[in-house]
Amino acid sequence: MPKAHSPRKGSLAFRPRMRARRINCRVRNWPGYSKPSLLGFAGYKAGMLHFIYNEDLAVSPNKGKEVAMAGTLIEVPPMLVFGVRVLKKTPYGLKILGDYCVKDAAILKKAGVRDAKPIDELDKVKGEVAEVRVLALTNPALTTIGKKTHDCVEIGVGGDNIEKQVEYAKGLLGKEVEVDEAFSKGDYVDIIGVTKGKGWQGVIKRFGIAIQRPKATNKRRHLGNLGSWHPPFVEYSIAQAGQMGYHKRTILNNVIVDIGPADKLKQNGGLLHYGVVKNKYVLVKGSIPGTKKRLIKLRRALRKPAAKRELKVTFMSKAM
Repeated sequence: MPKAHSPRKGSLAFRPRMRARRINCRVRNWPGYSKPSLLGFAGYKAGMLHFIYNEDLAVSPNKGKEVAMAGTLIEVPPMLVFGVRVLKKTPYGLKILGDYCVKDAAILKKAGVRDAKPIDELDKVKGEVAEVRVLALTNPALTTIGKKTHDCVEIGVGGDNIEKQVEYAKGLLGKEVEVDEAFSKGDYVDIIGVTKGKGWQGVIKRFGIAIQRPKATNKRRHLGNLGSWHPPFVEYSIAQAGQMGYHKRTILNNVIVDIGPADKLKQNGGLLHYGVVKNKYVLVKGSIPGTKKRLIKLRRALRKPAAKRELKVTFMSKAM
């Protein structure tokens, strides 16, 4: 008789499966990029649709054929850049050297900034700067999601050297930027967001373990074994009930299928559970984390693919 084999249920790569601290989650790393530009943007998940494109990859079995694919719409209203954040290198990693902001008190109040340094003082510490980022505010009031609070986001800045990055960031200060400042059609991006929360769930739904036969214990949806006799305690890797969903997740190397104005979409009165898309949108391939109306962050791909991949879209369905 062959030996029974059952791989473990539930990847340990996603531990700890705990609730995200905040919906406006941190982006800890930004890729190197030679061109002075923004390395990310923020928007709100609007819904899904499907599109048809002509496959042109030589290695694909569908080369020369039309392929139907699901895609996700992200509404990206313009963001207001209100500050420049510079970081310095220390033995313990990058640390914030200072935030240099606009002098407009109303903008700083929206951002929740109290101790803002004037931008003129940035030149004094330019020699210590190791990395440059901009601070920007989203504007959900321009959308139909009903949210009033601005989200303050930190976005990396590209450039050959620190001087170019600082000058580029200073040039954006106090201005509204569009998504075209960061991305174009065919770019590879990483998508960062918080997944849909499902609350406290049992081991069957949370890890997908086998349902037990009721002969032994008269129970079915429970864990049959809590592990080995030794070590004499329950190890962390054992599947147990707990929080499911509302986790921070990053999808690597997604493709931007299309970027355009809202007029280009077939909305027919608005998207279900979202409303009418009024601003520019980004259409990405496949599904992304989170519910509709959730804040989504786009970052230029950290694990950079070989080149851009521009899909030749021939049809785009009505947004759902």
